[in-house]
Amino acid sequence: MNKPSFDIVLASASPRRAQLLQQLGWHPQIQPVDIDESVHVTERATEYCLRMAREKMAHAVKRIHTSLPIITADTIVVLDEKILGKPKSRKEAILTLIKLSAREHHVYSAVSVQYAGNTQSILSTNEVKMTDINENQINAYVLTGEPMDKAGSYGIQGYAAMWIEHIKGSYSSIMGLPLFETTSLLQDLGVISPLDR
Repeated sequence: MNKPSFDIVLASASPRRAQLLQQLGWHPQIQPVDIDESVHVTERATEYCLRMAREKMAHAVKRIHTSLPIITADTIVVLDEKILGKPKSRKEAILTLIKLSAREHHVYSAVSVQYAGNTQSILSTNEVKMTDINENQINAYVLTGEPMDKAGSYGIQGYAAMWIEHIKGSYSSIMGLPLFETTSLLQDLGVISPLDR
């Protein structure tokens, strides 16, 4: 059986984003880009998230020569207006999860889509409420290694799901790629989805 050919480029190393695209029938070619992700001094979290997706796209367009649509994205976790990035150590992951325990926080996901020389971007805003997590649970979770490559030190699709009391927004967006918004951008740019072929 022949493996289906690529029909979209995902300029991200995130396996979760690739999985989400595959869920909709896409066959993504993975072409990660690497940019400076420093936050500007006066920048709001939402502005930063959108800028990251757009700058990743600008970099991708220069580096990747393709006629396929290209997708870039950025996801951040924000508590009290502060961006909680990927933890640099187990200790940092533990401290982040202690902060999130019994609190509501925001998850922003920005996506940029480029096709036929045109680019569009959009921001998805979500709220997540975590239950009260005790220190033993946090330590055990961090030891699984799951939080170490994730913004905010948790993945909603993994063990941490047991602590999510409710969300307001898009589950796929909290995972890393807002599928409704991504599909809307692709349609606006004239890209035919797998179901419509």
